[in-house]
Amino acid sequence: MNKRIRPLYRLLALAIGAMVLAIFAPTVVQAADPVTLESLNATTEQLQISIDTTWVLLTGFLVFFMQTGFSMLEAGLLRQRGVVNALLENFIDAAVTILIWWGVGFGIAFGTSAGGFIGTDTFFLSQLPVNGTFTNGGVPGIASGLNAYTLFFFQFAFAATASTITTGAMAGRTDFIGDLIYSAVMAAFSYPVIVHWVWNSSGWLSKIGFHDFAGSTVVHTVGGWTALVGAFLLGPRPGRTPWGQIPPAHNLGLAALGTMILWFGWYGFNPGSTLGTGNPGLIGLITLNTTLGAGAGALAAMFYQYSRSRKWDLVYCLNGSLAGLVGITAGCAFIAPWAAVVIGLTGGILVVLGIDIIESCKIDDPAGAFAVHGINGMMGTLAVGFLGQPELTLNQKAGFLLGGGFDLLGVQILGLVAVSVFTIGFAFLMFTGLNAIGKLRVNSEADKVGIDNYEHGATVWPDVYAVEEFVEQEKSYSNK
Repeated sequence: MNKRIRPLYRLLALAIGAMVLAIFAPTVVQAADPVTLESLNATTEQLQISIDTTWVLLTGFLVFFMQTGFSMLEAGLLRQRGVVNALLENFIDAAVTILIWWGVGFGIAFGTSAGGFIGTDTFFLSQLPVNGTFTNGGVPGIASGLNAYTLFFFQFAFAATASTITTGAMAGRTDFIGDLIYSAVMAAFSYPVIVHWVWNSSGWLSKIGFHDFAGSTVVHTVGGWTALVGAFLLGPRPGRTPWGQIPPAHNLGLAALGTMILWFGWYGFNPGSTLGTGNPGLIGLITLNTTLGAGAGALAAMFYQYSRSRKWDLVYCLNGSLAGLVGITAGCAFIAPWAAVVIGLTGGILVVLGIDIIESCKIDDPAGAFAVHGINGMMGTLAVGFLGQPELTLNQKAGFLLGGGFDLLGVQILGLVAVSVFTIGFAFLMFTGLNAIGKLRVNSEADKVGIDNYEHGATVWPDVYAVEEFVEQEKSYSNK
């Protein structure tokens, strides 16, 4: 009996449900918000922010991956006895920088400006609520609709690069604690102050129309000058070859791999600095200019060095590509493609001459950091003043060679001089202070046994021996 009634109950329940739906469905549909122009605009804006956030994070990941490139490049160019030290310094610099940038650096760079010279708030991201936007509607010094956490990460990836440049010039003889200290100081003050001047919308150089799209001045000139001062005060590595004769690289394969990673990472460095995808044509131009600069720099350095040595030199070719990339970084968004080729060719020649100059001054720069980053960072900054396209520059002013007069070039010169003077002076104070407390140069014992052995008790090739050591090892096993 019950089995016969159950299907009837089910049919009755379905009938009642259908009746309720028929009665109330029109009311529910009418209660839904109608599609309006305002709602469509809000949805489109939210979608654009989501796309831009993804873009900036992905390019920020590429910039961070450049830490790997720097590590491999330095490891390849150094002598074997200092490779472990260089690898650890490159790795730990990122760890130090993220904490210092979170606590102090980001606030000095992008906090509310005091006279255009330094940020005064946003330390420890203390103004951030849970949703990732500042209480006043955005990061004080950045005109962007992106959430503050995304902008923070992207700018951190840049900050980590500046101290890594310095590590390359000071490799093989810097006290490890000293490296930790100067990396922290750069992330806390010397680098973010320059960021504030140039990239904070209230910075004094930003207000007068200084152009540095992705960091030829802010990152590379700052890193290059700091590196040169540090290398000068440190003195040469032990057993340095005669001046003018570059010490041989211990692993050219690593050096080439590192350079290719850096070139790849530059597609985050430059295109990512648009902070959004709203202008696809600009992103395409920046990407093209970046690639042209790298290629022209590599060819110019390789052919120029061949004309001097009659050898096709891999190291100079690698450094030439990096010189072109550094040079194009300031103006990649402000110049035509033909100008990118000119900048790359100039960078390739300058890096060869720059290495000669540093060697003649008897300053030991194992990675050629000042020649690549310092000299070509300055060249790239000035190139905007010479070759800027009026349709592309921020103030619609043409470069000096394009009939724009001295206005744009004058601002570029002023900014470059100001940044260089500040960076050189601060670097001397920082490294002199480290020297005074005995934390600049590693203990002299490390010069005898090798910095890897002294500081870390390790070698990058623990199972590789010189021929004599191998023979002795074999005799020992035979006797046993």
